[in-house]
Amino acid sequence: MRLSPAIPALRSRRRFWLATAVLAVMIQAVSLVSGGAAPAARAAFDPTGMDFWVDSAMGPIKSRVFRAADGNTSRVVYALDGMRAREDLSGWEIDTDIAREFTKWNINVVMPVGGQSSFYTDWNAPSTFLGVPPGSGSGNGSASGSASGSGGLQALAAGPGKSYTYKWETFLTRDLPNALRDRLGFASHRNGVFGLSMGGSAALTLAAHYPGQFSFAGSYSGYLNISAPGMREAIRVAMVDAGGYNVDSMAAPWDPKWLHIDPFVAAPSLVANNTRLWVSAASGLPTATDGPSIGTVNGMGLEALALVNTRAFQVRMATLGAQNVHYDFPAHGIHAWNNWADQALRMLPDLSANIG
Repeated sequence: MRLSPAIPALRSRRRFWLATAVLAVMIQAVSLVSGGAAPAARAAFDPTGMDFWVDSAMGPIKSRVFRAADGNTSRVVYALDGMRAREDLSGWEIDTDIAREFTKWNINVVMPVGGQSSFYTDWNAPSTFLGVPPGSGSGNGSASGSASGSGGLQALAAGPGKSYTYKWETFLTRDLPNALRDRLGFASHRNGVFGLSMGGSAALTLAAHYPGQFSFAGSYSGYLNISAPGMREAIRVAMVDAGGYNVDSMAAPWDPKWLHIDPFVAAPSLVANNTRLWVSAASGLPTATDGPSIGTVNGMGLEALALVNTRAFQVRMATLGAQNVHYDFPAHGIHAWNNWADQALRMLPDLSANIG
């Protein structure tokens, strides 16, 4: 029996993409463990935003607020950052111009600043390793320093989440909305929330646990099946790389908090609350603008993992009969800001129709 000439070519292409995916995961693993270099971000300060400081259990926390074009106070969305969130500006302001577009749609945009490796939850204790107090190491605790990929060197440094205990869930659901309401008149109900990677996971769980505050949630390249085998240890390695954080300080392996921050577990609440969701993850294949670099290869591996997690969440929601989710799975896109900025603009009409 002779094979069609197309079959060997198809098999060859499959072997090529499989080899590429395996290489991406291997290089990503080496990069995480060894602290391989990543490109430094370039700040793109937007003068239309205002610094909005709020007292909290973590001390004063800054957010950046961009006012809706028509001046309304009823339409509000929170934009959450990823694992390498910095202390000066949100990645959404540094690497995208979504605030400009969202405010044109008469939406007030709130960008919390900070929360590196926090998963935007309330931790059990400050991040420490073997009980060594913060500041005992040579690192300076700078959030921007981890962008070099040397996060493990900051494990003993002082700084956010190390000199104090992260309480990001409390901040996002009590301190910040109350301050926005009292000082700017912003509505604290029927808000939207979205984020990338770590922030995407948090957006869905926050919406599940606080349905009065959030009527809409969006996840881009989120890790939506945290209880899956191997995910906790993957998060452990990622936290070391992104700032030198100890995941056990957030939650011990047996802590119910792991279920609390898992969108897969929260799925029944999201369905029961009829929260409008926008969920996306790309294929991990580079776009024309993703040049050949170690960053691109790393982004391919990370996005492939996010896609597996997101597809698992999709199946879970389907078994629950969910009718409140829009899924977007682009054929090309890696774990990078060009992908997430594009998703934010795709999501914008759906967000606008489901808040306020």
